[in-house]
Amino acid sequence: MNDAGGREKLLAFGVRNVPVVARGDQFVFGQNLEDVAEFVGLQGTGHTPLPPEQLIVKWVNVLRAAQRLIRQMPDDRMNELVIANRERSIRLMGHHVFRIGEAYLETAVDGVEYATQLANVPPADGAFTTGEAIARYGDEVIARIEKWWNGLADKSCQQKVKTFFGMQPLWMLFERSTWHSAQHTRQLAAVLERLNIKADKPLTAEDLAGLPLPERLWE
Repeated sequence: MNDAGGREKLLAFGVRNVPVVARGDQFVFGQNLEDVAEFVGLQGTGHTPLPPEQLIVKWVNVLRAAQRLIRQMPDDRMNELVIANRERSIRLMGHHVFRIGEAYLETAVDGVEYATQLANVPPADGAFTTGEAIARYGDEVIARIEKWWNGLADKSCQQKVKTFFGMQPLWMLFERSTWHSAQHTRQLAAVLERLNIKADKPLTAEDLAGLPLPERLWE
């Protein structure tokens, strides 16, 4: 986003989504860090994924935190940009936290390919204009995630699903969706801080332990 020629570099590969790691005329999507490690010649990342039975607890906890935080956002600030250099409003990011879960279910349950923009489908115009409305949407998504987990016969999540970065084991998309929601929930807390509003029980280091999150808040 901060490289004036970055978009052209992506388009030269026929790619429209980040992150991408490139070397010469070859590239790999950055969604699977093990793929990235292999691409750059490392013997794995050293990361040990959490088992699915821990991921489900982490994810629900993250989404509950996001509900608390988005409820604190003043309604008259919802259309402000989250950060100055990206065209995403507080409203859109708040919705996105829970849309990540809905997109996951579309792949895990319905067999829809996890395409580049699946988790970025925005709310309809005029919908989800308040923090309370977004939090209620979160209730629906959390209930569906818990229903999926409770009815899942094979909780190892080793079955393969189709994504824009190739066939991947379901646990990998499960982990990715969990930390993806967590990263944006961290950002919601930062937005509240910028608005001089004390965040209601933001995520702690313990809540995030074991998730392969970016070190920096806006990566």
